[in-house]
Amino acid sequence: MWVLLLVVFVVLLGALSFVPLLGGAAAALLAPVLTGGLMFACREVDEGRSLQIEHLFAGFRQNTRQLAVVGVFHLVASLVIVLVLVAFVGTNVGFGALMGSMVGHPGMGAMTGGMLSVLLGGLLGVALAVPVYAAIWFAPALIVFHDMEAVAALKASFFAFLKNVLAMLVYSAILFVLAIIAAIPFSLGFLVLAPVVTASIYTAYRDVFLASGTPAVLPTDAGPPPNL
Repeated sequence: MWVLLLVVFVVLLGALSFVPLLGGAAAALLAPVLTGGLMFACREVDEGRSLQIEHLFAGFRQNTRQLAVVGVFHLVASLVIVLVLVAFVGTNVGFGALMGSMVGHPGMGAMTGGMLSVLLGGLLGVALAVPVYAAIWFAPALIVFHDMEAVAALKASFFAFLKNVLAMLVYSAILFVLAIIAAIPFSLGFLVLAPVVTASIYTAYRDVFLASGTPAVLPTDAGPPPNL
């Protein structure tokens, strides 16, 4: 059932992304709504109830607007990162061509600038993406389980990542290695890895925000949750 839920999740987002013009934006808005449903499904299993396909769509029954706002944040942040990287790469290529023309080799200068910009651009992209995903990581669970506003949930998720930055970096490194392994057998390993990652997000949310053993009343202001 977990595999089925994740396959439906991917198929829905993939189908939307192929719709001309607005398909990609619609997929970005839908992703947090479906993720909220996955978090709900995790809690159902955690509390001993059976997993059902309709759990995936629980985000359409509550807090749909706030979940969609998380998608808007992700979409806008991604566009900003892309624009920054395009400007960065273009500037480096142009600067390399200019320097190369000064010594009579504009093509070589542009190629060198391009190679350097790709390397540095990759590092810059990671540096810009980490805070975005830190804010998004726990946001759907906080919205679904605590009725938080999207902005408050994004801030709480970011502070949770910041408070547990070492553990989250180790966690991310492990996921990166597992993703490489999962991709080897024609990407079939993701049928196993995707449910595990989904459950790990819920488990991390539970351990970070409910560490006291009782559901915390999380704040709706800009501050971090009190029991981190």
